[in-house]
Amino acid sequence: MQSSKKSCSDKDLIRTYLRGNERAFQTLLNRHKNRIYTSIYMFVKDTDLANDIFQETFIKIIDTFRSGKYNEEGKFIQWALRISYNLCVDYFRKNKRRKVVTPNDDFDIFNILSTSDDNQEKHIIKNQTYQKVRQLVESLPAEQKEVILLRHYAELSFKEIAELTGVSINTALGRMRYALINIRKMISEHHISLQ
Repeated sequence: MQSSKKSCSDKDLIRTYLRGNERAFQTLLNRHKNRIYTSIYMFVKDTDLANDIFQETFIKIIDTFRSGKYNEEGKFIQWALRISYNLCVDYFRKNKRRKVVTPNDDFDIFNILSTSDDNQEKHIIKNQTYQKVRQLVESLPAEQKEVILLRHYAELSFKEIAELTGVSINTALGRMRYALINIRKMISEHHISLQ
C-alpha cells in the first residue's frame, strides 16, 4: 500500500501512533497545530502564555491516548480545541485576580499620564462600567457565560464557537441571546447604571 501519511485520516494516525510510531503523532500535530495555536492565542492574546497552553494541550492529548481514554467517535480537531479551550478557561479562573499596580515612591502611573481631570474621570467611569459588566457576565449560567467570553473577549465567530463547544450555530446564537436578555434583566432588577 502506498498511502502517504498526508492522506491518512486522523483516526488512522492515532492508531498508528498507539502502535508505537511517533512520526504518526508528529504528522497529526503538524496537521492541526496552526488552528489549535491560533484559537489559544485569540483567547489569551499573549504569545508566551499561548505557547505554554499549546504545549499543555498536547501533553493532555498524549496522556489521553496512552491511557486508552480517547473516544474515536468524536472528531479529533474538535476534541483538541475543547481541551485547549478548557485549559484557557482554567488559566483565567486561577488567575482571575489581575495584579494591581499601586503607586510607590519610585513609580506613580499618574506622573507619566498627561490627561486632564475630565479624561481621568471618563477613564474611571469606563473601568467601573467594564467591571460591572464583567460581574454580570460572571453571574450568568456557565453555557451563556462561555459564549459571551468566546464572542466578545476571544473574538471568535459563532461558527468557531459552535465548533469549539460542540453545539450547532443556532444553539450558540440562542445562548448569546439568552445571555443578553439575562444581562438586561439584571441591569433592570438591580438598577445598575452602566454610564
